[in-house]
Amino acid sequence: MAKKAVAGFRDRNTTTGRSHTKVIRMVKSPKTGAYSFKEEMVLNEQVEGYFKK
Repeated sequence: MAKKAVAGFRDRNTTTGRSHTKVIRMVKSPKTGAYSFKEEMVLNEQVEGYFKK
């Protein structure tokens, strides 16, 4: 049976909605040259800074 999806990053006390965004960045391995994907949960205000680094 499939597992139920759980939204654990939402703050129930605020009325503004979700404050986190799931970002996926493609990272190239220096050893093999293959690409892999790095997934993280980031605050909405920090999304642009995440991709600039």
